[in-house]
Amino acid sequence: MTADADLLEELLRIAAAAGTEVDVAPDPAAARPRWSRAPLVVVGADQAGPCLGARLPRRQRVVLAGCGPGAVASPAESLGAEYVVRLPEAEEWLLRRFSALSPADGAGRVVAVLGGRGGAGASVLAGALAVTAARDGRRTLLVDADPFGGGLDLILGWEGVDGLRWPGLAGAEGALDPLALVRSLPQRGDLVMVSFDRGEPLPLPAAAMAAVLDAGRRARDVVVVDLPRRLDDAAVAALQGADLALLVVPAELRATAAATQLAKAVALHCASVSVVVRGPAPGNLSAAEVARSVGFPLAGLLAPEPGLARGLEHGQAPAAAGRGPLVALCREVLGSLFDATGEVAA
Repeated sequence: MTADADLLEELLRIAAAAGTEVDVAPDPAAARPRWSRAPLVVVGADQAGPCLGARLPRRQRVVLAGCGPGAVASPAESLGAEYVVRLPEAEEWLLRRFSALSPADGAGRVVAVLGGRGGAGASVLAGALAVTAARDGRRTLLVDADPFGGGLDLILGWEGVDGLRWPGLAGAEGALDPLALVRSLPQRGDLVMVSFDRGEPLPLPAAAMAAVLDAGRRARDVVVVDLPRRLDDAAVAALQGADLALLVVPAELRATAAATQLAKAVALHCASVSVVVRGPAPGNLSAAEVARSVGFPLAGLLAPEPGLARGLEHGQAPAAAGRGPLVALCREVLGSLFDATGEVAA
């Protein structure tokens, strides 16, 4: 991220020598959609001040770089930069950093799910997406980001599964070891989860959310985040790191009006927003009409599913049966993130 033409020329030359593909952003506004999910970020000294003003979420593997004497006398610690380098002296070091990036670094896809109004069914959809992805052989992390949601582990029937929960992670900052994180979490098969416990509601720092998502991207194929309707700092950090945000909207007039306002706030932080419409429609609103009113593309329709609510009350995870409208919707959404071979889409 730099608007300094001389510095950019140097960085592109080093990246080319390392065989590393880079995305270029001239300022924080252009970098925001990719800020949280890039495996490495190099910030030019000319953009350090604007970065602080833009309040980008704290993340790991940030390098502050400049050309010439005194070029990097910026507040690196406030920016969260792990390294401060000056070119051309640090060319060899930066070349090694670029060369060490694995093609798989940061390759996992992040889906954020939130309800257009209370009780829309966002948590059920988030749980179903995670269950379906894991059943289809994708390593999956499910993240509960709603401290007042009652606990996403209850939806999966995982309240008795041992493992680390948010109280043990809320102070996390900087890099987390992805494999160590996965091993420490509640898990069954290819599905692991970060959830709240039954204690006092715990506000999540944005740095902790960014650290968990960063590790999740590196260790998992899919990360599903269940977000609260109130966009706190952690929710914003999750949206900024998401490849797709799904807004679940019941096919009702008031729900559509409420979702329209929320969608505007979501779109400020996530470049790709789609609507999932949940039936039934008491006033005969069609899914296309709801999505058009909210102002974003229709990702799919969640039709009524007999027995779903009863199964949840008895600890049966959503989509556990592997069939039905909910599973079909989940496979449609996941298919939009992956190509036909199962590889991560570019």
